[in-house]
Amino acid sequence: MSGVDVGQPRLIQRLHFQHTEQAKALTTFRELGVIPEIAEALERVGIVTPFAIQEMTLSVALMGTDLIGQARTGTGKTLAFGIPVLQRTVAVHDPDYADLAGTGKPQALVVAPTRELALQVSSDLQIAGAIRGIRVLTVYGGVPYEPQLDALETGVDVVVGTPGRLIDLMNRKALDLSHVKSLVLDEADEMLDLGFLPDVEKLLAKTPETRQTMLFSATMPAAIVALARTHMRHPMNIRAESSYDTQMVPATAQFIYQAHDLDKPEMIGRLLQAEGSGLTIVFTRTKRQSQRVADDLVERGFDASPLHGDMAQAAREKALTKFRDGKLRVLVATDVAARGIDVTGVTHVINYTCPEDEKTYVHRIGRTGRAGATGVAITFVDWADLHRWKMINKALDLPFDEPQETYSSSEHFFHDHGIAPGTKGRVIPEGQVVIERKPRDDKGGRGGGRGGSSSRGGQGGGRSQGSAPKKEAAVASPEGGERPPRNRNRNRGRTRGGKPAAAGE
Repeated sequence: MSGVDVGQPRLIQRLHFQHTEQAKALTTFRELGVIPEIAEALERVGIVTPFAIQEMTLSVALMGTDLIGQARTGTGKTLAFGIPVLQRTVAVHDPDYADLAGTGKPQALVVAPTRELALQVSSDLQIAGAIRGIRVLTVYGGVPYEPQLDALETGVDVVVGTPGRLIDLMNRKALDLSHVKSLVLDEADEMLDLGFLPDVEKLLAKTPETRQTMLFSATMPAAIVALARTHMRHPMNIRAESSYDTQMVPATAQFIYQAHDLDKPEMIGRLLQAEGSGLTIVFTRTKRQSQRVADDLVERGFDASPLHGDMAQAAREKALTKFRDGKLRVLVATDVAARGIDVTGVTHVINYTCPEDEKTYVHRIGRTGRAGATGVAITFVDWADLHRWKMINKALDLPFDEPQETYSSSEHFFHDHGIAPGTKGRVIPEGQVVIERKPRDDKGGRGGGRGGSSSRGGQGGGRSQGSAPKKEAAVASPEGGERPPRNRNRNRGRTRGGKPAAAGE
């Protein structure tokens, strides 16, 4: 809950706060006008005092005013719009629920650019609305329609979804938006980048003009400004940070290295053993690169998983869940797949390749150092990307115009990250991996008596070496002839080749 520098010239004076730890300690959600049921639900999970964007936004949004919030992911904006949405929603157990014009129809709609962000928003809304019994439904593509259709038919209060699936459900006459009282566009600039703006326009056209509209975006391109002017009524502008302000991640240490592509996996392997290293996200430029890097890390003995668009939705959700629960150490993700990931406790972000632009860079490194926590962001810049990095560096006014040429063995690399001398980029010895694979190769049915090699396999120290020859000797014993001596020679060769196995032991 560290302070966030704010600059909001268009805000009225009473909304201008000095967000220091001392000032924030004096303000609670209850004092800002949040009803007791929602405040109590948040207190149950340890959320008592608001972040800067929450304190600034709630004072406006709880009055029903339209607003434009400029803030990046990780500043707490979900509750900034989520609490007003829940507070304006009539729960099924409320006395006046029966008086609603459209009972069971959605009273609030939150539009998010990605599945992951939609799931994260829904999770936060369910926590805050638990005591009131608010029914929250998440809809997105890549999964069957039936559960979403059944939920809509049963009745929901708040719908959180991606534009494409929302449009599909609306076209099927399953989603009725005519009773929506609160509408939120989260990360509107990302929706613009992904080409969702026409779908957003269609959704807005199906909602009542009297709704409250809240738009949140890290940047304000012309198309988003035009959208706000068309569909919002005298919105209040709340700006929690500038578009590319490096101060928005003050607790994140940034390191930029000019690195060779073939040396990057070894560098990452050593970084994963650095002092304070925990949950880590590695960003790659392409889906194929994401898969390759993840496979490489697994082979080196690290618990890693890819996250990219070619993966099935179930596999993506499983990887994200394991990562959030701390059961997965490393997530290797593309930019699109990682949009909206809100995981606390991420200690390191590694840019495997130089980001495309300054906006992507800010988005990537924003996965760590969230909500006041400390973090480390490391960027590898190839020789061919030096010009691109210089443009990013200039746009963000960073002090890394000339990245230092760095290798996995560089002394300053070890010193920067507290890596113990002699650390290698794998936790499974290379020879040991070879031993684990040989029994699978030997099961192909190649005959040959290897009975005389059992003792040698035992000397090698590998359990699989000792067991595989016994199994094959039983197959080969009827053959007799000249084969046992030939196989013993081959086994001696394998014993010599297995010396790394002894080192692995």
